[in-house]
Amino acid sequence: MVEPTSSPTGYRLLLPSDWVQVPLRQGEPEEAVRSIVTSAFTRIPADVPRDKLTPLRLELERRLRAAVADARKAKALEMYLPIRLSGETNLGASIIVSEALLPTRTDSNGTTTHVSDPAETALQLVSGDRAADMDVSSGEVDGALAVRRERVAPPAADRGAELASRRVDYFVSVPGDPGRWFVAAFSTIGAGDPRDDLADALVEWFDALMTTFRWSWA
Repeated sequence: MVEPTSSPTGYRLLLPSDWVQVPLRQGEPEEAVRSIVTSAFTRIPADVPRDKLTPLRLELERRLRAAVADARKAKALEMYLPIRLSGETNLGASIIVSEALLPTRTDSNGTTTHVSDPAETALQLVSGDRAADMDVSSGEVDGALAVRRERVAPPAADRGAELASRRVDYFVSVPGDPGRWFVAAFSTIGAGDPRDDLADALVEWFDALMTTFRWSWA
């Protein structure tokens, strides 16, 4: 395979129409949140009393704003969220796109430097310290070296996460720029249990989605 002489300027994912992108560095995240909340309530019958809907709507908006704030604090690039309900089940899922911090190595003189070789970075991600129930594997995404990491994260009530969640992260080396890694982080609570059938199905869906990932050049 011919190595690229320049790095890509973006990426593409073939997301279903019921998912929306929330821009975190450019654009208007607040507008996207309002659109998601509005879409989520469009299927509710008109005869449902407003006094019952308003608290639910406000709570959904609060949770989305908190999720966006956390993602922006982590310097994420974009967030993807489902904009309406699936049947009677709220998907309770998200995808956050960001750039990874490079791991470091310390030489015999005690000097710490960033690891710039993608293969060495992937090796550290695969073989480094991790929880016993974390599944890590390596492969390729659109011709680039990639590492897939899956785990179950415990509840974090202080951050508004009352339930445990299933997490799948894809770390993809950026062609032509060994110092950068693209990260797509998927999270779902399933139907309330991160290991239930819905969570399994959504993880399979996310893995299938990542097969549609393509780099784009200007």
